[in-house]
Amino acid sequence: MRVNRHLRVSIVTTALALALAACGAGGTAQNAGAQSTAQGGGSGSSAEHTDDISVGVKPDARAVKLLPAAVKAKGTISVAMDLTSPPTTFMASDNKTPIGFNPDMARLIAAKLGLKLQIENVKFDTIITGLQAGRYDFTASTMGATTDRLKVLDMINYFKAGTGVSVPYGNPQGLSTHTLCGHRVGVQSGSTAELQWLPELSKQDCTSKGKPAIKAVTLPSVNDALTQLVSKRIDAVMYDFTGLQWAATQQPKTFDVLQPLVATKTVAVGLKKDSPLTPAVKAAIQSIIDSPKYTEALGRWGFKTLGIRTAAMATPQD
Repeated sequence: MRVNRHLRVSIVTTALALALAACGAGGTAQNAGAQSTAQGGGSGSSAEHTDDISVGVKPDARAVKLLPAAVKAKGTISVAMDLTSPPTTFMASDNKTPIGFNPDMARLIAAKLGLKLQIENVKFDTIITGLQAGRYDFTASTMGATTDRLKVLDMINYFKAGTGVSVPYGNPQGLSTHTLCGHRVGVQSGSTAELQWLPELSKQDCTSKGKPAIKAVTLPSVNDALTQLVSKRIDAVMYDFTGLQWAATQQPKTFDVLQPLVATKTVAVGLKKDSPLTPAVKAAIQSIIDSPKYTEALGRWGFKTLGIRTAAMATPQD
């Protein structure tokens, strides 16, 4: 039976959306082999973990002591995150429970501070303005520290990540990380891929050598970008390696993640510049890093080798 082209795309993208939303309850997806491990992705299950990792975690007295009196009296702390980026930040299959490494870390931060956590699901490119306006207390959204961000945010390192490039399975155009000149590459609006890595790569590999620039296609989320990749409206997607690798394992024979990575970086929790909460949050993150819960959180999302030892204030990585 002949299937209409638009119907085929709809079927594929619907399956993709379901796969990206979450792995089936109780299911697993292994990180892809030796290349993933070599790039820091780690190994192990990426099952849908809907349990609250912070249950039983006691407040850290040193961190609690640093809390502003008003926050301590209020008893809650709010975190902004874009819940469209598995496996770091996304919704469980019930479409109600925020899960991933970032929600795990946010819950642990709140627990170490003896506070209740309120998770706000917002678009990535509105997070910084929301922090500046005081709508949210902090963000844990795999955000890299740039010079511009550090002008308006306090940023505290909490784990490592990398930026990679995905192409259709089998790489039909024979692309590599350094042969993207003139090609359409999807990036998430407001991400370091859009603001830093794609422009730098385009200048380094393309325009400085008289070749056409990489054509950035800015989209609201990585899901939108990968859907456009499936429908051949773009040639590649540049995004956090962890998210691209997740998509490749959740939707077999749909994507390839190119090697080497575009960049590796340390990512940071963000707060409004000179926030009175910064010292307490920094102490809470260090307390988490020093505890077994940090290893547990990294391990259950396949990030075993992406941990750090010190919750240092971030420095520019651009």
